[in-house]
Amino acid sequence: SASGDAAGFALYKAFSLLIRLMPRSAVLALGRGLGRAAYRLDRKHRRIALDNLALAFGGEKTPAEREAIARASFANAGRTALDVIKLSGWPAGRIRGLVDLEGGEHLEGALRAGRGVLAFSAHFGNWEVSLSRLSQLGSFSAVARRLDNRRIDRDLLRLRRRMGAEIIDKLGAGRPILQALARGGIVAIVVDQNVLRDQAVFVDFFGRTAATTPSLAAFHLKTGAPMVPFFCHPDGRRYRLRVLPPVEVPRSGRRDADVLKTTQIYTKMIEQEIRREPGLWLWIHKRW
Repeated sequence: SASGDAAGFALYKAFSLLIRLMPRSAVLALGRGLGRAAYRLDRKHRRIALDNLALAFGGEKTPAEREAIARASFANAGRTALDVIKLSGWPAGRIRGLVDLEGGEHLEGALRAGRGVLAFSAHFGNWEVSLSRLSQLGSFSAVARRLDNRRIDRDLLRLRRRMGAEIIDKLGAGRPILQALARGGIVAIVVDQNVLRDQAVFVDFFGRTAATTPSLAAFHLKTGAPMVPFFCHPDGRRYRLRVLPPVEVPRSGRRDADVLKTTQIYTKMIEQEIRREPGLWLWIHKRW
């Protein structure tokens, strides 16, 4: 409701003001602490995270190891949320100064092909902060779902624009994505969440079948735009943004088979990244 939105927004603004007044090191520590408290208190999401971890790592990790990953994931989510609020008060150049870029040449090389670039990632580390550096490499758009609270959503939109990103609403994203690629721009998409059965292809993710968006594969096959993975890792008080080489997928000429194969390949790349640092992924989403 509008009154609920207004009350939520007022609370968010008061909390934001407090966060902006605090030293950033204290904000990061508070974020981790709130994340760990949420792990203890939020029974529903703790259960989802532990169930997901049992599905992904059941045969490989002990219950204690899986619990440690879940706690780290909650702590990272808290740290990320509070740091985004803290940095939303900073100018874009200062935010960029926190992010060390590795592999920027992969994105620059892909842009030279002149077909635009489909940059893809996951809800891993701090995806929001990566926008500030990627937008330096070319005209930049990011596909995002609107928040339920429209007023908070507008606030986040302002931050993303200040970081140099045009935001494409996930609903009805097709035409704006094709237009951005036609202009030779970078379009960033996160492709790690569950999607409705009628919009999904089913591929292997941690040894289990997962409903996965084929949109990245479909845009790649339609436009020839290279698919370039990127992942943003917290590194002390800084961030390390890793851009990997473009994903090469040989085409068979059969569209459905090519969409399925391409989706499987980029889903496995995301799985490999999560396996390296599982505590940085958002395990509270019902992925399977």
